[in-house]
Amino acid sequence: MPASDHRTDPRAGTRTRALARRLGPRRALALVLLVGLAVVLAASSWVSGLYVAVTDDESVALLDEPTLRLATQVRSPGLDDAVTAWTTAAGVWGLPALALVVVVVLALRDRSWLPVVLGLAAGGGSVLMTLVGKQLVGRDRPPLSDAVPPYETSASFPSGHTLNATVVVGIVAWLLVQRQTRRCLRVLTVASSALLALSIGLSRVYLGHHWLTDVLAGWLLAAAWLTVVVVAHRAWLLGREAADEPSP
Repeated sequence: MPASDHRTDPRAGTRTRALARRLGPRRALALVLLVGLAVVLAASSWVSGLYVAVTDDESVALLDEPTLRLATQVRSPGLDDAVTAWTTAAGVWGLPALALVVVVVLALRDRSWLPVVLGLAAGGGSVLMTLVGKQLVGRDRPPLSDAVPPYETSASFPSGHTLNATVVVGIVAWLLVQRQTRRCLRVLTVASSALLALSIGLSRVYLGHHWLTDVLAGWLLAAAWLTVVVVAHRAWLLGREAADEPSP
């Protein structure tokens, strides 16, 4: 079944579909994207406030430094190795490669390029936000004396591992949920993805590779970008659905 034939939830409401029919696919798309843009702007303001906090010595002392001290206290050689292996596997190559396999399989199954387009858009946007954020903020990472090797030297804010991994698992979860009919399976998919993103972010703090606020910013930016991609996908489906339905 082509991806464009996937039906939206009928309980989404006839009012929304009627509005899309009245506006037309393109205007409906623009309207829903404006809502997504508002969400992103709100998230961006929160990140700006977080940036102010991380440049405030008092805020760092109250949140980041105690968290780093706690991480150093609970470390052990075996746990260090396990967490390092996990964060490496979920880093630059592991999760993106797995996500690529998933979107390609879905694209072949649906005979549509839409899963690939969504995957590339989500991943490309997260990488761009990571690069721009690090360049603009240029925050130093925690001291190497408090970190577990192998060390990293790029800017610390935001956490690229956290941002990119959260976006990758989030878009894969979204694509899978659209094709799952059982509620329990959907809940399991969403919960597993959230747990995966949470564990990756916390692993960065445990290893002393990022401050906690770097990770919080990564989660927040990932949520904002996922919102844009998901809203765009829903708007596209809604526009197609409205265009295909006959007028009453």
